[in-house]
Amino acid sequence: MSSFEVAIVGGGIVGLATARALAPVVRGSLVVVEAEPKVAAHQTGHNSGVIHSGLYYKPGSAKARHCVEGRTELVRYCTERSLPYEMCGKVVVASSTAQLPRLRDLLERGRENGLEGLELLVLDALREIEPHATGVAALHVQETGIVDFVAVAESLAADVRASGGEVRVGTRLLRVTRRPTAFRLDTSSAPLEARHLVNCAGLESDRVARACGVRPGLRIVPFRGEYYRLRRDREHLVRHLIYPVPDPRVPFLGVHFTRRIAGGIEAGPNALLAWSRQGYARGTWSARDAFEILSYAGFWRLIARFARTGLAEMGRAASRSAFVAALARLVPEVLPGDVEPAGAGVRAQAVLPDGTLVDDFRIVEAERMIHVLNAPSPAATAALSIGRSVARLASERFGLPRSGA
Repeated sequence: MSSFEVAIVGGGIVGLATARALAPVVRGSLVVVEAEPKVAAHQTGHNSGVIHSGLYYKPGSAKARHCVEGRTELVRYCTERSLPYEMCGKVVVASSTAQLPRLRDLLERGRENGLEGLELLVLDALREIEPHATGVAALHVQETGIVDFVAVAESLAADVRASGGEVRVGTRLLRVTRRPTAFRLDTSSAPLEARHLVNCAGLESDRVARACGVRPGLRIVPFRGEYYRLRRDREHLVRHLIYPVPDPRVPFLGVHFTRRIAGGIEAGPNALLAWSRQGYARGTWSARDAFEILSYAGFWRLIARFARTGLAEMGRAASRSAFVAALARLVPEVLPGDVEPAGAGVRAQAVLPDGTLVDDFRIVEAERMIHVLNAPSPAATAALSIGRSVARLASERFGLPRSGA
């Protein structure tokens, strides 16, 4: 049986960034186990590809700190590795005077988080950046970009292997047995042992924690975000990224326009309850996932709190016209015939028993274990910073050599 100092469960961008930081520390005695046949198969590979600036997050929060630090590191990493990215900037548009106080709050929050080059725009100035957009005012955010996160994750996996670590894809974790000095991990391929374990399993993170005998104190509730894309002959309507002013009461940013690094303009996502943690297509259903959702008191309390929001999202999902109507508040020339269905992603949203959405990143420690239990957006942008932080924590708690990553 293979034996390692550290096993990392999950081959998404956060798990791989953590592995990259830890592999040199443990002299290569590290393994990443990933259930899918390739890395970055779920949240990393199904997001909008945006390099977030750190505009939205509460100053002093882990999200704010890691996003700002991680963005800088990500840009440097992509430059060094010749990975495609572009810091194209975005505009956050207030479509009514009622949204102006929230727009100004975003400006102040962004400045508190250390963003540079933020600028409030009147309509004429907005039109210079996005000629087809409209609104009463906008915030120009220069430190926002686009990237191929799958390419970044694949590069991180190559770094792990170059440092002597292993990345085992197609290796689904089946069972964890705690022994006095090591964990036995039974997988869909060969079993292995590891003295320490780091859980970066994303959509399955709460289940992995429970399999390790840890009570996570929350449950992952999956939300599917569906996208449309602009027809090629209508892509001229959007130059960069166009966002609405978000509603601070909900964790989602609202439907928006995003340029993709490989070309094309996507619009979305909405936010719908998914009945499967891998529910990328409508109608996908898992009996196990559905039972866990419906039997969780926190879910019903969440529904009671956000019933109106949920009904609005369902309406946009059921009607292309309703979806496009939300987009038209930003770019009025967009019509239902201008868009066609694109992909979808599933967000791992941690929900507490009282129905509260876990807003910040959440990392839980246990004996010889670290569990990353909530790492939604902007975790991809922040991954290098999160990975370095988890590696340092592992070095301290596991008695490893100090991580200098």
